[in-house]
Amino acid sequence: MDHSESIRLMAAEKYLLGELAPELREQFEEHFFDCQECALEVRAGAAFVEHSKVLLAGPLAVPSARAAVPDSAKAGWFAWLRPAFAVPVLAALLLVIGYQNLVTYPQLKGAVAMVDAPRILASASLINANTRGASQTVVSARQGEPFLLFVDIPATKFSSYVAELDGPAGGSEWSLTIPADTAKDTVSIRVPADHHGAGVYTLVVRGVDSSGGKGSEVGRYPFELQIRN
Repeated sequence: MDHSESIRLMAAEKYLLGELAPELREQFEEHFFDCQECALEVRAGAAFVEHSKVLLAGPLAVPSARAAVPDSAKAGWFAWLRPAFAVPVLAALLLVIGYQNLVTYPQLKGAVAMVDAPRILASASLINANTRGASQTVVSARQGEPFLLFVDIPATKFSSYVAELDGPAGGSEWSLTIPADTAKDTVSIRVPADHHGAGVYTLVVRGVDSSGGKGSEVGRYPFELQIRN
């Protein structure tokens, strides 16, 4: 499919409306990957449909030139993309893009920079926490910050392991797969900053056999999380 045929068939509009036959759809996809004009039309149409409820929430002043445009049963939403409405629609899209560039992207860059920056994380060794009579391990971390747990997994013949963190209420908060090769040494687990509350948590490790089913429990590592300012 070339560009002139794409325009003649109104391929961009029909593509987004799901009205293209499978063969034409594949041909148009191959075309707009190399055609900036058609790719821009597809992106603009998709963005317009996404924000159409917001853009059309208020009353619209319909230009008199609208009457000269023939109605089409298949025009659908894309009648609003014709010249009479293109300027306000593009202006709204520019506002969305500007907000992303000025607010959303800087916030994401700041978050990424914070993750990549060197920092000292709270940590605790649970190596002896699986032993009966061992004193309670305490982790002192700031609210909303990740912390590290170090654990030794007893040598077994399981193909892998699953570590689950049980919260103070008893329910599992997340799970992590640990390959058998990794379990040969002390495992360092980074607990994500999920705004965990203070209380007693338990890291439960279970073996996974070759069929993928969970085997017996091989380790239970309780610790107390304390939140500091």
